[in-house]
Amino acid sequence: MPTIQQHRAAMRQLHQGGCFVIPNPWDVGSARYLQSLGFKALATTSSGAAWSMGMPDNNITLGMALAHIQGMVEASEVPVNADFESGFARDPAGVAGNVALCLETGVAALSIEDSRRDPQRPLYELAEAVERMRAARTAIDERGGGALLVGRAECFLTGHAEPVKEAARRLEAYAEAGADVLYAPGVKTREDIALLVRTVAPRPLNVLSMPTMKLSVAELADLGVRRISVGGALARAAWGGFMRAAQEIAQQGSFTALAEAASGATLDRFFTEDQARRKAPR
Repeated sequence: MPTIQQHRAAMRQLHQGGCFVIPNPWDVGSARYLQSLGFKALATTSSGAAWSMGMPDNNITLGMALAHIQGMVEASEVPVNADFESGFARDPAGVAGNVALCLETGVAALSIEDSRRDPQRPLYELAEAVERMRAARTAIDERGGGALLVGRAECFLTGHAEPVKEAARRLEAYAEAGADVLYAPGVKTREDIALLVRTVAPRPLNVLSMPTMKLSVAELADLGVRRISVGGALARAAWGGFMRAAQEIAQQGSFTALAEAASGATLDRFFTEDQARRKAPR
């Protein structure tokens, strides 16, 4: 297995040029399968993790999040980016302390967002959000190792009146505060994506791919996007298949949806071969 320093160096190298997809597994099995497909890095998903624990998004505790992230790092032979929500603290000092704990899991990158989880005041005021980002940057720098900091502006997901303008303002400020990668989940149009790419340049922009966006990897790369993630979409896809099959059984007493399930033989073969490969001498 690569060392933590090697993972962090590899993650940093991925952001130097070109465009790559960093998919979001929600448990160890999905992480193992995604890396078998050749993805060079993985990112946790707060929503997928919460659903796997029987909770809504943004409701797991710091301890639950750290345990989940640790398990994903240990299961992965590629660098892992932690969705660290809003740092599990309101004040900058609390964010810094929790970021230090997250770094101990061995993550190669982690994100801090500016959402307050308050319908009346959805986002931290910019000055406060910047101080929180600076605190995260300081915590990373004090511990060395080169982990990347991802600064997230949640303007699109919180119903801001001018999401593009506000996201651009915030991402620029987060870059100045030390964020290595910038991310405004929810941006959809070519024009808005291109504007954010220009705003944060030369730093890389992460874009959340969504079905309504209708843009391919190649098209996003042409716009200057450096990194593409899918958030909880893969977890939702798995849940969608499970729910359709379960509801059919409960409501209709039939089992036709189960015909679309992966076979047990296919899954057992994959995990048997995966385990053997991991145990093989290098």
